[in-house]
Amino acid sequence: MIFVLNKTNTVANSFLAQMRDINVQQDKQRFRRNQEKLGEILAYEISKSFKYSPEEIQTPLGTCTLKLPAETPVLGTILRAGLPFHQGFLNFFEDAESAFITACRKVKRSGAFTIQVDHISTPNLDGKTFILCDTMLATGQSIVDVCKELIATYKITNLHIAAIIASTEGIAHVQANLPKAKIWVCAVDEEMTSKSYIVPGLGDAGDLSFGEKA
Repeated sequence: MIFVLNKTNTVANSFLAQMRDINVQQDKQRFRRNQEKLGEILAYEISKSFKYSPEEIQTPLGTCTLKLPAETPVLGTILRAGLPFHQGFLNFFEDAESAFITACRKVKRSGAFTIQVDHISTPNLDGKTFILCDTMLATGQSIVDVCKELIATYKITNLHIAAIIASTEGIAHVQANLPKAKIWVCAVDEEMTSKSYIVPGLGDAGDLSFGEKA
């Protein structure tokens, strides 16, 4: 299952446009805040797939019954680029626990690369709904490697992958390797460069959020 936010025209397109715009990108705070806003919107959309149970609420004038989420997800992100996007999800899932993953590319002379997952810090995911938030879903290798490692350790009940921009190739890779995962993205781009940057994409989300790496 894949959900693409910009298949429907909403105000979210404005936040996405600002993130892509090379002139607006110079404002790091605005870039981070737009990631956060899009994280909030996708959190709302993902919440529609949760189970709900009725609860009676006491008001000053009486009582009413509302259906409230019967589960609290665990949120995960791959450092560092995904942090603002992850914060958007935390703004909505206020009681959620979080998992943090460090992973990096090991580039060969040929230009080919492998993904090395260095560290995973996570609460127990047994029986949990897990949402992995990563700003860009390019090749999908890091997401697949991280999720496979978690699935090998924990019995995750529901797996959601959330990204702001994804490539068609990356989505296909995730679907082939994580067939039970639900994918939620704001936009899908068709191309990637030889260095696996999404085109037109938006550039390096980590550098745009926090500054260029030395």
